[in-house]
Amino acid sequence: MKLVTLIHNGHRQIGAVVGDSVAIATGHIAHADNMLDFLSCGQTGMAAMRDLIASGRHRINLPEVQLLAPVPRPGKFLGIGLNYADHISETGREKPEYPTFFTKQSSCVIGHGAAIHCPEVSEKVDYEGELGFVIGKRCRHVPVNKAHEVIAGFTICNDVTVRDWQQRTPTWTLGKSFDTHGPMGPWLVTADEIADPHSLNLKTWVDDELRQNANTGAMLFNCYEMIAYLTQAMTLEPGDVISTGTPAGVGVKMKPRGYLKPGQTVRIEIEGIGALVNPVIAEPEHFCLQGAL
Repeated sequence: MKLVTLIHNGHRQIGAVVGDSVAIATGHIAHADNMLDFLSCGQTGMAAMRDLIASGRHRINLPEVQLLAPVPRPGKFLGIGLNYADHISETGREKPEYPTFFTKQSSCVIGHGAAIHCPEVSEKVDYEGELGFVIGKRCRHVPVNKAHEVIAGFTICNDVTVRDWQQRTPTWTLGKSFDTHGPMGPWLVTADEIADPHSLNLKTWVDDELRQNANTGAMLFNCYEMIAYLTQAMTLEPGDVISTGTPAGVGVKMKPRGYLKPGQTVRIEIEGIGALVNPVIAEPEHFCLQGAL
C-alpha cells in the first residue's frame, strides 16, 4: 500500500493511493485521524486499510488532493551521516566505526511538491537524496534479525543541508533543520511491498542534471543495523522517521559548487517507491511555518 497524508477541501486526512485515486480512511476506519494514530494500530490498522481499498469506496481523484509528507510531524526525525563509502571518499573523512546519527527538527518537514526555501542567511543550500523508513511499532533492544518487524514502510527523504550552518556545531542540528529542509514523500510504501530495502536504485536530479546515482546496497550500516543500534539507547515509536544517508554527488563537492538556487527543482527517485519532487525558491519575506506562533 501507498499510505498518504493529504489535504482535500481544506481538511487534513489520511488514506491510500490506488491508481489515480486515493481511498480516504479518515472518518471511515478507526484511528485514522492522522498517520501517527493509524500507525500505532499496527497490523489491525493495516488490515482495515486493505479492506477499505478492496471495497472500492470513499475514493477521491489523486489530482484533486494536496499531498503532505506521509508523517507530517514525526516524533523523531533522525538522519545518519557518512553511510556510503563513495560519499565518505568525496568528503575526505574516515569511515566511521559506529553509525553517526543526528537529529533533524521535525518542523523542517514538508511534502511532495512543496517548496524548499533558500534562506536569507546562506547561499550554501545542498540536497541529499536518501531512503527513509518509518517505525511502525514501539520498540527497544531490537536484534538485527527482528528489526524488519518494526518497520511500517519506506519513503523518500531529502536531507536538505545548509552547509555553513552545519559546520557551526559538531551536532549538525541547525544546518539540518531549517524550515522546509525536510522534504519527505510522496507516500509511505508499506514494508510488505519492498522485498529488500538494501537493493534499491536511488537517483537525484537537479533540474535535468543527474547528480546522484547509487544503490542502497552500498550503505555501510543497513536499515536493520540502524534499528538495532538506536534501540540500545532509546525507544523508537510509531511514526519515527530514520533517513538512511546519502551517496556521493552532493553539491558541496562539485567543482564549481552545485548548491541549490531559486528556480531549480530537485527530483529524487527510489526504485519501488516513486519520486519526490520539490521546487526551490527564495525564502519568502517574513516566512513563518504555518501553524507556528
